[in-house]
Formats: sequence, C-alpha cells, structure tokens
Amino acid sequence: MTALQERNSGLIQRKNIPTQNGNDSIYKTEKIYNDYIHDDDSKETRFTIMEEILLLGLKDKEGYTSFWNDCISSSLRGCILIELTLRGRIKLAEAGMRRKSLLTRKVNVLSDVPTGDALLDEALRHIRDTTPPEGVQNWIEFLSGETWNPLKLRYQLRNVRERLAKNLAEKGVLSTEKQNFVVFDMTTHPLVDPQAKLKLVSRVRNALLADWTPTGSSPISALLNADTANSPPPGGRGEAALKYTRSLATIVLAHFADVLDNALTGVADDDEYELATRRLKTLLDTDPEAVVASIRSPSYSANAPTDKDTTEIVSLAQVALNGYVMVWALVAAFNK
Repeated sequence: MTALQERNSGLIQRKNIPTQNGNDSIYKTEKIYNDYIHDDDSKETRFTIMEEILLLGLKDKEGYTSFWNDCISSSLRGCILIELTLRGRIKLAEAGMRRKSLLTRKVNVLSDVPTGDALLDEALRHIRDTTPPEGVQNWIEFLSGETWNPLKLRYQLRNVRERLAKNLAEKGVLSTEKQNFVVFDMTTHPLVDPQAKLKLVSRVRNALLADWTPTGSSPISALLNADTANSPPPGGRGEAALKYTRSLATIVLAHFADVLDNALTGVADDDEYELATRRLKTLLDTDPEAVVASIRSPSYSANAPTDKDTTEIVSLAQVALNGYVMVWALVAAFNK
C-alpha cells in the first residue's frame, strides 16, 4: 500500500493505492468516504475530524489552543476512533443476545489496511495488536496516556496537536512560527486561510440550526430506510446517512473538546444562539443506549439499481451505521 499526496490549488489529498495483494473492498470504502463527505467542489481543502476540532480550538492570531483547555486531548482521541470507523477500519462489537451496553462492547478491527494518515495508522496498529480487545473508554484513555496501567502507556499517541497543526500547515490553512514566552520558546500556527475556517464554522452552525435533525426521530434509521429508488445517485441513502453521522460526530466531539462555543459565539441573532444551545443540550441529554437500541437496519428493495450499485449502497450504509453507533459510544464514554 503506497500513500500518495496530490497537491492541487492548496488541496492535499492522501490516497491509498492498493497493490496486487491490497484489499479492494476497503479501498472502495475509503474512496466512497472521501467522495461523499465533502462538497462537490473537489478543489476545496479537505479535513479529517481531528483537524476540524483542532482548527475550531486554535486562536486565529496566536496560533495555539487555550492553555486552560484540558478537554481537547481526550476528544481528539475520540475523533481518531470515529474517523477509523467511518473509513471502514474498525467497528464496535455487536450487542449480542445479552444486549451488552455500549461501554462494555469491544472495538474490533475490520481491516488493518493503512489509511495514509500517520496518526490514524498508528492508532490502528495499537488496536490491531491488542489482545483481548478493549472498549471505547479504555482506548480514549490509552491513546491519550491517561491510564493508570503502566503497561498501556506504550499506546499513547504523542504530540497529536502539533502533528495535526503541521498537517493543516501543509494544506495551507495555518502557518508555522516561533514565539517566545519569556521562559521558553513555543511553535505556534497562526491562521492564514480564514475562509477555510469560516466554512467549517458555518457548517457546524448549520448542523445545529438550518440542517438540524431531531435525535428522537431516529434519523439514521429514517435515512437508511428511505425510499430513494427514484432519486439519483444510487446509494443516496448511504450518502445522506454518512454525512449525517459525520456531522453529528463533529458537533459531539467539538462540545467535549470545549471548542464548540467558538463556532457559536459569532451567531448574530440571540434567538438562534439560544436555539442552538437548547438543541445541543437535548442531544447530550439523550440516552445513548436508547438511541442505539432504536436503530433499524437498512432494507433494500428488489428494484435496487445494478448489482454493483447495490453493493456500494450496502457498503456505504454499513459504514454510516457503524459510525453512528461509535458516536453514541463516545457520548456514553465522555458522559460517564
């Protein structure tokens, strides 16, 4: 598997090119994910969820996160778990006959094919090499180094914020400078592409305002089971579900990273701000176990398009479903 970087008009897109022995199914899932979660404009800079959370937390001129923010570290590890899930690499184990809770279900590896992202691949290797498998809450602690078990400290991902900031600098969104803080020097990353951050902030706001979907209506089931036989493109159900899941993950993890308010403080209308915060509270007060228990698996009619298209629909829908379950497992872990 070879990782390539394509640079076009400020865009850096990492792709996994499978060798003859590569996993074609995972490669297709990766391509679908990259194609569907972003806007149609292929020249727009693409971010991982980790990069989006860091970008929301960075001070534009100073180029660093708040010294008082002690939440962003563990939230970024949660971002890594959901990103790996949406790329088809891992999933949460099934509840089984005993109806295991989200926090007792283990994280299983579906494929160890590299993603091309150094942080994701490092985390994926740790998850793959751990026997027996661990749960979501343990992996957040292991990857952030906040575990009391000295044997698990080797799983800690180091310099995560700095590595993500360098990725954003490569994409032309941040710059790299040295600042003197009297007793020490620190590398900072001031914002140089405010338009990219404005688009991200706008997308986050819209997720809580114009594009809001009430959690109580089991949106993932509605999206996956909607009748889209006459709606191009084929696979529309999976595409909509994947976009919704990713948007939900960004909102939830931005909140737990204590950076979501950075996107909402610019809302001019006080009523809209109150509406967004009220919807966020409703979302976080929802019982994750009840949400996951209400999911209905996607159904596919006999008049689905072609076999090839149907395979793509099922693959995309399953990835979205796995991601949705992982999001609520993260909510349960951070709320504990």
